[in-house]
Amino acid sequence: MPESRKKKRFYLLSTLTNRCPRCREGKIFQVDNAYNMKKNVLMHEHCPVCGQPTEIEVGFYYGTGYVSYALSIAFLTATFVAWKVLIGVSFSIDDNRIFYWMGTAFTLLLITQPLIMRLSRTLWLSWFVSYDPNWEKNPIEKPERIVPEQMNNW
Repeated sequence: MPESRKKKRFYLLSTLTNRCPRCREGKIFQVDNAYNMKKNVLMHEHCPVCGQPTEIEVGFYYGTGYVSYALSIAFLTATFVAWKVLIGVSFSIDDNRIFYWMGTAFTLLLITQPLIMRLSRTLWLSWFVSYDPNWEKNPIEKPERIVPEQMNNW
């Protein structure tokens, strides 16, 4: 294997680009466009590069709701701080600028929601699957709570 490919990949960059947490090379989602609403959250069953399963157990991605909520609150907080610094929102009965922030922030949050959903899935998976710089040599750990007969049995 060439040494240029063996360099360590950065966690933040691989997470933001929706890459596999084990090899940090393979794409997790089948479609690159997050705004393709019919295929937005369709994921590969296994990483196309290293073969890491993306569904570790049945219902694994239910926890991404908490991650998505935290990312949304962070987004709203960041927009409020930016609005406060740039516009100077004051809290008084005569000042309605806070409502302009609310309208703008919630519209932006609605527009970025497909990106936040994908990022929350990628983050959630990366918290349970460790990076392995020698993934070519090390075998994949079998998920312990998967019953193959019950997969996709919703």
